[in-house]
Amino acid sequence: MNVLLDNLDLFREGFVGTVSLTAGSAALAVVLGLIIAGFRVSPVPPLRLFGTVWVTLLRNTPLTLLFLVAFFVVPQVLFPGIDSYLLAVVALGMYTSSYIAEALRSGINTVPLGQAEAARSIGMTFTQTLRIVVLPQATRTALPPLSSFLIALTKNSAIAGAFNNVDLFNIQKVLSNEGYNILVIFIWITIGYLIVTFSISALFRTLERRLEVAR
Repeated sequence: MNVLLDNLDLFREGFVGTVSLTAGSAALAVVLGLIIAGFRVSPVPPLRLFGTVWVTLLRNTPLTLLFLVAFFVVPQVLFPGIDSYLLAVVALGMYTSSYIAEALRSGINTVPLGQAEAARSIGMTFTQTLRIVVLPQATRTALPPLSSFLIALTKNSAIAGAFNNVDLFNIQKVLSNEGYNILVIFIWITIGYLIVTFSISALFRTLERRLEVAR
């Protein structure tokens, strides 16, 4: 308990850093995932190809390698001096978007084709059909895997701590260097991650219940 009380400000800073990284990258991942899922089911071949390449490339690239590219290649080639937090959010968001896109595509495939055809028959465009008719139904099916992916994103955010970002996992290096018991440090860090992941699980359970009532 002394580890927590003696370093409460440091733990608070690490917890806020983890929540911030998770929230920022999750928002980016959901937006990109929606776009890529739309590309994956698009009637336009170049968009389908782009979506397929995006998902295949990112899902088969180790996240650590993606971070190395983001932090050591992107600043040198494209954006010198870019903030490390932004780089971490982009790396995490892009990586997770590939999984979210596949979850949404699977959900889209569960919607009866006749509904999309009926929407097109009354003059809706592909984008309108996807946004108004298909995605609201697909989201019900996609919620459970989406919850799992965002929980995994929370845990993956620990990698950002090795790249000049303050998060829960990063503070263990500081405290262990000061001689605190590493086991006790990890217990408190684990509790911090559990708070975040349980909050995500609770949020998605609430969403699932509301969508079931609306069905």
